[in-house]
Amino acid sequence: MISHVMIGSNDIERSKTFYNAVLGVLGAGEPFVNVAASGHTRLFYMHGGHTFAVSEPINDQPATCANGATIGFTCSSPEQVKELHDVAIANGGTSIEDPPGPREGPMGVMHLCYFTDPDGNKICGIHRAG
Repeated sequence: MISHVMIGSNDIERSKTFYNAVLGVLGAGEPFVNVAASGHTRLFYMHGGHTFAVSEPINDQPATCANGATIGFTCSSPEQVKELHDVAIANGGTSIEDPPGPREGPMGVMHLCYFTDPDGNKICGIHRAG
């Protein structure tokens, strides 16, 4: 149902460094870099049939994060959840909520981590246990 997710950045090079490291954990390579007709730079990370994009705001206003919004990335194992978190923190992210690990809930056991990127966007790494 979802084609892509795009977030804004106030420092596209900082975002590229951050997401190259973080999404590299999940197997994504270098982004396709596009300069829009407006002159704004966009990064498109394509992996496994999915696209995650980061853009300088086309309206020239500051990029802001959405309160209540979370972007979740599927991880292949509990260990990858922890690695995703640790790489994010090592590259300028901020750990939030509980430490990475298993959570028991109505949908069963999930291994989760939560962090914000350097622009304040809330990111989740998730592995649903068998």
